Amino acid sequence: MLDQDHLFRFVFENTDMRGELVRLNASFQTALKYHDYPPPVRDLLGEAIVATVLLGATIKFDGSLNLQIQGSGPVKLLLVQLSSERTFRGMAEWDPEANYAGDKWSLNELVGDGRLAITVEPENFGDRYQGIVDLCADTLSGVLENYFDRSEQLKTRLWLGASDATAAGLLIQLMPQKNDKSTHNQYQEESDDWQRVNHLSNTISMQELLHIPTKELLHRLYNEEDVRLFEAESLSFRCKCSKPSIENMLQSLGYQEVSEVLAKEKVVSVKCEFCKQNYQFDTVDIERLFSESISPVVPKTRH
Repeated sequence: MLDQDHLFRFVFENTDMRGELVRLNASFQTALKYHDYPPPVRDLLGEAIVATVLLGATIKFDGSLNLQIQGSGPVKLLLVQLSSERTFRGMAEWDPEANYAGDKWSLNELVGDGRLAITVEPENFGDRYQGIVDLCADTLSGVLENYFDRSEQLKTRLWLGASDATAAGLLIQLMPQKNDKSTHNQYQEESDDWQRVNHLSNTISMQELLHIPTKELLHRLYNEEDVRLFEAESLSFRCKCSKPSIENMLQSLGYQEVSEVLAKEKVVSVKCEFCKQNYQFDTVDIERLFSESISPVVPKTRH
């Protein structure tokens, strides 16, 4: 179905507002199949994935966009990476000893004190960008709204949700306006249009967000608005791990450190935290890997 694993952009005609809607099904299931997350961790990861997709649609980048949460709670680390080709991967490190009973967990209960970082990593050339905010709200959507308000100065609202089968998100945003006397974008005050659309968007239920087809959902929410829907963009799960990338990582550790692991374990084993692919290197592999980086000792000679 077209609604599944697609991003939809739309604008409110004759206003300065835009929106995005994303719903992930098969791609979300693929990301989950490598892990055994308890429901609260699974749902938070699903929200983080769709949030990253929504964020990626608001900016231009050539490379990867990373959303990372680090905290002191049961979820120690959560990382989502989105490529400019609209592929993603995501993972969470969680405490298996914690009690995850209950239907609803707040962000603070899962992560505790922590920070959220948004990082843009250029593919080739360009400046690396990073924005960091504290986890100052009970929901991921609230934290990201604060990020947009403080870092981007764009009035933005998000609604995020996830279940065992689907992850979905809705974003509306008040676009920046140019001041005639300046080339810089100026933060726009809330308009009547924004307040009205914000109120309409806030009526969305989790059931509608996760299950109602896009066109029907937009009609339900904004049936009195002039909404223009653009062509959908497909999304998919894809892990970037590979043997060459793992070899580069081992080389960065250095021959001595890798050799110590090899001597102790008899084999160097590296498992990708996103897709659980296991890469193993024996003595021959390690010697071959470092052969070019180890300069032979040339004895001094006298003439």
